[in-house]
Amino acid sequence: MRELIATILENKKIAEDVFSMTFACDEAIKVRPGQFAMLGVSGFPLRRPIAVCKAEGERITVCYRLKGEGTRRLAFGYSRGEKISVLLPLGNGFFVGEQEKKVAIVGGGVGIFPLISAIREYADTKEIFAYMGFRSKAALCMEYEMRRGKSLVIATDDGSYGYHGTAVQAFMEEIDGIKPDVILSCGPMPMLRALKNAVAGRGIPTYVSLEERMGCGIGACLVCVCNLTNGEHARVCKDGPVFEIEEVRI
Repeated sequence: MRELIATILENKKIAEDVFSMTFACDEAIKVRPGQFAMLGVSGFPLRRPIAVCKAEGERITVCYRLKGEGTRRLAFGYSRGEKISVLLPLGNGFFVGEQEKKVAIVGGGVGIFPLISAIREYADTKEIFAYMGFRSKAALCMEYEMRRGKSLVIATDDGSYGYHGTAVQAFMEEIDGIKPDVILSCGPMPMLRALKNAVAGRGIPTYVSLEERMGCGIGACLVCVCNLTNGEHARVCKDGPVFEIEEVRI
């Protein structure tokens, strides 16, 4: 983890209530798929945790949804050329082993952004089958990044684009044909719960990145504690955000 003062290169709206920020660090930063950053926002004591979507040497791209005053300040209070304080990289991220050749990726909402980093990492060496869900066509973004893999299904809740339904439903219609070696997922809790129920008993290793409110991002404040199935607890920011799906209570 490094604390950096980065220079903003771009901060723009890319979909309904969704923004993308690219900033440059003083040196190249190695970020694993699924790791995140904590961004300092002027006027707010707590940093904002945001997943890394792309890491290209010194250039880092994060994407975020407007949810409150902090993200609104981030969206409209920072422009090209300005400085921003960043803690990076944080968390443990995704990892796909050499023996796992077919990778299914199931995402929803802002959960697509850490999964885009996984697609970028593994598209050249693995068969990537991506299933990404959005509320509607207006919320769709970065489709070109998701198409780096072998196949992509876009699902929308209202049927305004692609498959009419959820990403989990679209995935389960094709799972037997794909026979994935591993599943990577991130999205809202109802989506993760549906995925856990759907793949139960199939014996496919499944890793999920949890979305939790965070305070410090380094495991000190215990705001993001989640419950494990063995009765113990874990810190999403430091022990996660990626967990094996059977490890955590969803």
